[in-house]
Amino acid sequence: MSATTARSWFSSAAGPNEPSGRRVGRDAPQKWGSPFTYFVALLFIGVCIAPVIYIVIGGFRTNSQITTSPAGLPHPWITANYVNVLKSSRFWGEFANSVLVALASTVGIVVLGLMVSFVIARYDFKLKGAMYSLFAAGLMFPMVIAITPLYIVVKDLGLVDNLLGVIVPQIAFGLPTTVIILVPFLRAIPNEIEEAAAIDGTSRLGFFVRMVIPLSLPGVVTVGILAFIGSWNNYVLPLYILNSQANFTLPLGVQAFSSQYSTDTAKVLAFTSLAMLPALIFFSIFEKRIVGGLTGAVKG
Repeated sequence: MSATTARSWFSSAAGPNEPSGRRVGRDAPQKWGSPFTYFVALLFIGVCIAPVIYIVIGGFRTNSQITTSPAGLPHPWITANYVNVLKSSRFWGEFANSVLVALASTVGIVVLGLMVSFVIARYDFKLKGAMYSLFAAGLMFPMVIAITPLYIVVKDLGLVDNLLGVIVPQIAFGLPTTVIILVPFLRAIPNEIEEAAAIDGTSRLGFFVRMVIPLSLPGVVTVGILAFIGSWNNYVLPLYILNSQANFTLPLGVQAFSSQYSTDTAKVLAFTSLAMLPALIFFSIFEKRIVGGLTGAVKG
């Protein structure tokens, strides 16, 4: 049995039994909400977007323009700040470190989280509930709280000033969110599909690879996106672990760059906007994937 067949079987089993009234109600045009709701939503959107726009536009200005008119538009528009940052090997070195750390952390979080979630969702064993509760409790302890003992552990492992010293803790602290999101997805897979796969001679590992991963792909994509963005924006852990500038990630690079060029505000704004641009683009492209994955997790 292929994943496509299982997916079509699952949808056909749920579709015809759906009440016609519900389908009609779903196709009916939705009513607009109150104007106050939209006003509050636009207000929050403006509060979130305004600083980003200011930073991006500020990179096209000169220091004199920022001093004379802090809230004004560039006149004329200057691209030298962005060009100088893009020509510097410092920026691209920190960019490569951020990409390496984010990709490695994302792969580790998704692979390990998917395997752990599969065991919790599909197997019955002692202390199963305690294990799930342990991952749920992990959501209540952010990395900042454990940063001092975490630094001691990383130091004992000899990973200080090493990108692995950032990757491994990020994987560990990313697993609770991954497990909480993926377990409902895996529980929602009908047992009949697993039984049919077993009759066809598919092993448990084959069922995991050929059925579980494709059917839980929305959740996998969601946790992957969240892990990548969280790793890209992480500042506290690299601040404690990384010492040499050659190993800096972009968040640390922004801080070091702003300290070195504190009098060149326009150049600092250009560096900052380029540092946050990849995460913004990544999030904008996969925004619907995140919402769809979280919705599926809640339904499961």
